[in-house]
Amino acid sequence: MSAQEALDKASEYNLDLYCVAANANPPVCKILNYNKFRYDQKRKERDQRKNQHIVEIKEIQLTPQIGIHDLEIKAKRANEFLLDGNRVKIRVMFRGRQLSHVDVGQETLDKFLALVSENGELEKEPVLDGRWLNGVIIPKKKK
Repeated sequence: MSAQEALDKASEYNLDLYCVAANANPPVCKILNYNKFRYDQKRKERDQRKNQHIVEIKEIQLTPQIGIHDLEIKAKRANEFLLDGNRVKIRVMFRGRQLSHVDVGQETLDKFLALVSENGELEKEPVLDGRWLNGVIIPKKKK
């Protein structure tokens, strides 16, 4: 139908003519209450924002000779972060002569990864950056 006929029909029902697809041939329009339509759209957007989860990167710092109990406590905290859906950045700091024994820090990192393996997995292999050994753990996919 022509545009004028559509406008007349919309005014007959006291509604608005809303163009759904202007680029289609012929253009597609709808007769509806535009204020209610806008209200429903805003409400859907608000609900989507409310339900979304923003992923943060939490950071945990270790040293090569950390005690096993301290390592377990930090692993417990990392598991909490992973269960919340956040990523965890693991940093092993080397001081002074410790830098010549990076393998000890790698062993500490491997122990830590074994403790958090049920909730997370390594995103990429740990990299030595200056005096820091950095790795990132992401939460496991839920089945």
